[in-house]
Amino acid sequence: MLDLCCHKLEPMYLSERVKSLAESQTIAMARKSRELAAQGIDIISLSLGEPDFNTPDAIKKAAEKAIEDNFSFYTHVSGYLELRQAICKKFERDNGLTYTPDEIVVSTGAKQSIANAVLCLLNAGDEVIVPSPYWVSYLELVKLAEAKSITVNTSISTNFKITPAQLEKAITPKTRLIIFSSPCNPTGSVYSEAELTALAEVIEKYPELYIISDEIYEHINFVGKHFSIAHVPGMKERTAIINGVSKGFAMTGWRGGILAAPKWLAQACDKMQGQFTSATSSITQKAMEAAMKLSVETTYPMRDAFKRRRDLVVKGLSEIKGFKCNNPDGAFYVFPEVSYFFGKSYNGKKISNATDLCFFLLEEAKVSMVPGAAFGDDNYLRISYATADEKLKEATERIKQAVSKLN
Repeated sequence: MLDLCCHKLEPMYLSERVKSLAESQTIAMARKSRELAAQGIDIISLSLGEPDFNTPDAIKKAAEKAIEDNFSFYTHVSGYLELRQAICKKFERDNGLTYTPDEIVVSTGAKQSIANAVLCLLNAGDEVIVPSPYWVSYLELVKLAEAKSITVNTSISTNFKITPAQLEKAITPKTRLIIFSSPCNPTGSVYSEAELTALAEVIEKYPELYIISDEIYEHINFVGKHFSIAHVPGMKERTAIINGVSKGFAMTGWRGGILAAPKWLAQACDKMQGQFTSATSSITQKAMEAAMKLSVETTYPMRDAFKRRRDLVVKGLSEIKGFKCNNPDGAFYVFPEVSYFFGKSYNGKKISNATDLCFFLLEEAKVSMVPGAAFGDDNYLRISYATADEKLKEATERIKQAVSKLN
């Protein structure tokens, strides 16, 4: 008799689909940091994009009340009506955008919202323009849809922003979609109204081209009021806005994502989600409704803390020879260029790229970061400053001491 308990599922039995996917390097580095910390090693983790603040009390109380009221049954796949109405009011109040509840889909995090839109919009062989550096999951989700990512490289010299000329050059008859984030993960760059309007003028010429605008860092913006490409005339009908409560309201573990899109796309995403997860947690939904009803001023203290930390980290890194930084306008990341260290070595270990430097700093400085290769460019490192000021000061000092050993 075959002992099924002892039968191991070998990789050969896995689908080509899952074997083709890359593991998220942000999650991988965070896991490595936790493993070292569990061994008693003092690791300062600057790898995960997670606010170190607590969820506001008003939101927690709404969740507690939902539990007490036994709000624990299935809801509409896209979220219960009052939540979607609250989201519509939030878009109108904060963004000047008008949506109806049937144009809103609430998901189990912004990542699922993006996945829904990607899988609903793309067919095999379609092309997707992705400005690089990009968030780690964009390319993998496009791959799941059997489409092809066309990356358009940017650099620190252009503040990591794609130009209209670059966009136009990348468009082909197969182009179906452009995906980008503003404020951006991993660079912290924020597209201005003028820059988005210029990109929209290109997109307008191609009726089959749609937009996924990832705006999850909306409330962590250091340069003024958030502007979405959906504000540009003619773009709202072609844009899926991705948002959620993870970053702006310090609710990463609650898993609450938002998609706002034309009704035909929202309905398709509802259909897709209905076969994967159905609705997100009913308790999370009640917490999200409370978050949507809070004034935008509620998010300012966290935003201001991140701005202070940005200044601290940029100053610290600028004092280390070989780290080339811009001054990011949002999110909570710095994306320094580190090619100065390539070719240098320590104890027989040569630094050939940012990935090598990342692991060198983990070993020698006990500071974890994510190599830029995860985001499309191995000349950079992503440093998350979503941690306490004193830890950030200590981290930059450790980095300075460690790289001084390279020659």
